Amino acid sequence: MKRAWYLGVTADEVASRCILVGDPGRVERFADQLEGARLVSQERGLRTVTGAFGGVPVTVSAFGMGAPIAAVVLEELAGLGARIALRAGTAMAVGVNGDLLGAFVLARAAVRGEATSATYAPLSYPAVADLLLLDRTRAALERGGVRYREGLLASYDGFYTELFAAHEGRTGQIAARLAEIARLGVLAADMETSALLVAGSLLGVRTGSLCLVSVDGHSRARLDNGARHAGEERLVELALRAVISTPLE
Repeated sequence: MKRAWYLGVTADEVASRCILVGDPGRVERFADQLEGARLVSQERGLRTVTGAFGGVPVTVSAFGMGAPIAAVVLEELAGLGARIALRAGTAMAVGVNGDLLGAFVLARAAVRGEATSATYAPLSYPAVADLLLLDRTRAALERGGVRYREGLLASYDGFYTELFAAHEGRTGQIAARLAEIARLGVLAADMETSALLVAGSLLGVRTGSLCLVSVDGHSRARLDNGARHAGEERLVELALRAVISTPLE
């Protein structure tokens, strides 16, 4: 039986509907909501559980941080039969209004600022969410009555060089980048969405991205622990409801 190279799992351990998260700890939040959740892998920190939500099988897998490993996890799950993959993570607001902190951003498409997607397709190829998964995720957000925006995300590789200045020498450069992408209509930024949308499209997997805005790039404000915990709990429920309501074909 085929076993994934890095995840170390086989097809009978993976559901057709998958959720990809960055933080391995977030996998446990999903496991708490799954029926019969079982740990199927934790090799290389790529913690993966499979269970059911509303009677529908779902796999949740952590990739850590960054587009390269996120794409590896998606590629391996796709090779084992995954047909739906929703990124459920966090992102940084890039506008100056500060009105997105604590809200959700649903990616309709993404700016390809990372390098991983270029190994799948030229930059002229769009990073666009699967329309059916997008629709079902939007419906879950509407039913949940949560605050959200739908639109563009942007993904980059260098967190401290492109998104969030670790020291004053980069402050002006990064502020200018965020201002420019905000001017172009980008709502928030992360490190993985665009790569997942491109790779998923080419792998034949319905792929989307739903993120809790946990940081404001302009003010550098962050959600406190209580607000972040509450937001991630809602993220878990919304992501699960979205993937189980999305048809495989």
